[in-house]
Amino acid sequence: MTDRPITTTDAGIPAPSDEHSQSVGPNGPLLLQDHYLIQKMAHFNRERVPERVVHAKGGGAYGVLEITEDVSQFTKAKLFQKGARTESLVRFSSVAGELGSADAGRDPRGFAIKFYTEDGNYDLVGNNTPVFFIRDPQKFSDFIHSQKRRADNHLRDNNMQWDFWTLSPESAHQVTLLMTDRGTPASWRHMNGYGSHTFLWYNAAGDKFWVKYHFKTDQGIKNLTADEADRQPHDVHIKDLYEAIKRGDHPSWTVQVQVMPFEDAADYRFNPFDLTKVWPHADYPPITIGRWTLTRNPENYFAEIEQAAFEPANFVPGIGPSPDKMLQGRLFSYPDAHRYRIGPNYLQLPVNRPKNEVHSYNFDGPMAYRNPTDPVYAPNSFGGPVADPELWKGESYEVAGEIVRSAYTLHREDDDYVQPRALWEKVLSDVDRDHLVSNVVGHASAPEVTGDMKKRVVEYWRNIQKDLGDRVAAGLGVNGS
Repeated sequence: MTDRPITTTDAGIPAPSDEHSQSVGPNGPLLLQDHYLIQKMAHFNRERVPERVVHAKGGGAYGVLEITEDVSQFTKAKLFQKGARTESLVRFSSVAGELGSADAGRDPRGFAIKFYTEDGNYDLVGNNTPVFFIRDPQKFSDFIHSQKRRADNHLRDNNMQWDFWTLSPESAHQVTLLMTDRGTPASWRHMNGYGSHTFLWYNAAGDKFWVKYHFKTDQGIKNLTADEADRQPHDVHIKDLYEAIKRGDHPSWTVQVQVMPFEDAADYRFNPFDLTKVWPHADYPPITIGRWTLTRNPENYFAEIEQAAFEPANFVPGIGPSPDKMLQGRLFSYPDAHRYRIGPNYLQLPVNRPKNEVHSYNFDGPMAYRNPTDPVYAPNSFGGPVADPELWKGESYEVAGEIVRSAYTLHREDDDYVQPRALWEKVLSDVDRDHLVSNVVGHASAPEVTGDMKKRVVEYWRNIQKDLGDRVAAGLGVNGS
């Protein structure tokens, strides 16, 4: 034990863990009784008023999802049945930047879609990368704090970012992607979107499958170099999307899913619910299921984009969550953030209101528009709505394990550096590699990055691949091997 103070809750109680949420077994779902995780997420959601605490800068449009292939053997969700056309709203965004930040800055891009289905809203809240920096929500607020502004001088600090990344080896895959030109897409139209998490699909017979979503841009991938990104106007992405749709150049994406048989997850070579990893296409090839097209711009940005509320907890029959710990944390965190930022009746706003009729026992509160009549409780004997568990038949599965705080149980290839190493060695072109090195060197050469931190940065990249680390070392002027 060092002489460092012990982390506590805001009530002064010693915290059980700074890194691991409480779950049923190492790989199981998280528990609502993890009061420290709930406190961290709930407090984090309320840190700033009124902009979003993350994904503050963004824009969006309306579109249509068209399903062209039969995937009824995998899911009974109506929006994914062949021939279905579902209206939708998308909000693209940057993660760390505030409302006035530049669109083209180096940052992952949010890719959140709300589908207005006949069974209610289905929200797919993803990014333009298939992975993320961390795998446990216990670290999420800390991660975002490291990417935002310092508490003392209110400045962004690259040293703070590298401090978190180098102490969190699970970040290696996402940071590698971020430091390529994929970290500075030319426009929202020219980037892919991913659900990122693993989700559960189940069909009418109750058969279960694990799936990942991919939205592949039909405009082609187009990125900016670091120099090009620095020269872009602040609102370049918002303007590009708005003007493209206005002139009738409607962007589209080919929709694909990877499907894993339910039983494969238990002994797959790495944990398939780990948000820092992708499923190799050789193991689970993407299946094209349809096309998603943006067709019209919002008429009022504040009403339709700024007040839009996306939440991963919005599932419809045929779709459910996986034991992905980050997804489990987001099921609570997102709607809780909306209740704070917009108000408890945010789902009654036109942009968030479902197309189908709402029959809910929630009522009153600030800005309540929908006010039900008696009975206002369940169960009741007076004709009030009743739930239909049969609609959700198929979403349940057995879990067992000791209640613990730990990393995922090691599968035989659970390693934080295998996939970013493969990205460097097998996927990136020579130009991509050159840009990755120069972007890392440029970022880690900021005046606030200390000499000791530069050495940690070099070690971080050498853990991924020695030649990569050596090139970073040469660029930073750091000796050693």
